[in-house]
Amino acid sequence: MSRKVVRTSKFRHVFGQAAKADQCYDDIRISQMTWDSNFCSVNPKFVAMIVDASGGGAFMVLPLSKTGRIDMSYPTVCGHTGPVLDIEFCPHNDNIIASGSEDCSVMIWEIPDGGLITSLTDPVVKLEGHSKRVGILSWHPTAHNVLMSAGCDNVVILWNVACGEAVVRLDTVHTDLIYSACWNRDGSRILTSCKDKKLRVLDPRKGTVIVEKEKPHEGSRPIRAVFVSDGKILSTGFSRMSERQVALWDPKNFGEPLTLQELDTSSGVLLPFFDPDTGVVYLCGKGDSSIRYFEVTDEAPYVHYLSMYSSKESQKGMGYMPKRGLEVNKCEIARFYKLHERKCEPIVMTVPRKEVQSLRKEVKDLKAAIEELTKRVSELESKH
Repeated sequence: MSRKVVRTSKFRHVFGQAAKADQCYDDIRISQMTWDSNFCSVNPKFVAMIVDASGGGAFMVLPLSKTGRIDMSYPTVCGHTGPVLDIEFCPHNDNIIASGSEDCSVMIWEIPDGGLITSLTDPVVKLEGHSKRVGILSWHPTAHNVLMSAGCDNVVILWNVACGEAVVRLDTVHTDLIYSACWNRDGSRILTSCKDKKLRVLDPRKGTVIVEKEKPHEGSRPIRAVFVSDGKILSTGFSRMSERQVALWDPKNFGEPLTLQELDTSSGVLLPFFDPDTGVVYLCGKGDSSIRYFEVTDEAPYVHYLSMYSSKESQKGMGYMPKRGLEVNKCEIARFYKLHERKCEPIVMTVPRKEVQSLRKEVKDLKAAIEELTKRVSELESKH
């Protein structure tokens, strides 16, 4: 009986590569706030980063092409009266970005096509409804003008951005601080993780809890969760001994995890980024200097470790480029924007493929060899 030693996978050799120095964004004072959000949002036009600002909160929006050293006087988006905690570009309009702040408000901004010429202080829409700081934002993946916000008042609000009104308000579901909130792919479900040690799957239309899981991770540190393929849920958290863990759950049978793996003993919260096209999940720890990536499949142990991108400097935050912004003709399957203390560095994840040029050369050589042999055979045949 032959035993399969190595699991076959298209993504076993995926590797990460940092951009060259001239392709980075330098001299940006990234925010020092101790908040576990990404601090960065990107799309095919812009990269946005939360920056340090005196007298309120600000973030910087740069055209992707504006690499190199950024001048200290470069304009920012600075309409909040408290530090900005989360920013997210709209998936349906690359010029629209939402920001949540310690001043309890959510603001919607429109960035002009070439980037900012002067600082923006007046938002297109201001959404007020939270009584404490707003630390989580997520646009609806399929419906236009629908934004979810979650605040430190333990409330989740779904906004109709077009008319600036709260459509759904979930204020009795969570009993403690909300750690993460995200949509599934078609926006029919919301997944939240909370300080009360529960994962909840919510129906956004009815505002009800469909299913919940108590203590997905035993530790008391923050839990993160995202939907992955086939409605399954991937969570990151900590064990009782403060070891970092990753687990996969089936909401139809929430009793036991499909898999639970211990990773290391670092203290940073693991931010998961899932790519539904490849089934690869990337785990970026805040304060880590590495990105681990795993493949989520239907066969046990379901979450398969692929590899790790390592660097010397730790990450203050991480932006994740949507698939439409990647150079897929160069076999790029993901691109991250890693925030350092004073710069933003793109990291490209690539599936290695044979160079087309060398492949063409091989074919050419092969054709020449065949022609040579055919000629030789013809010569030999003519002699007999």
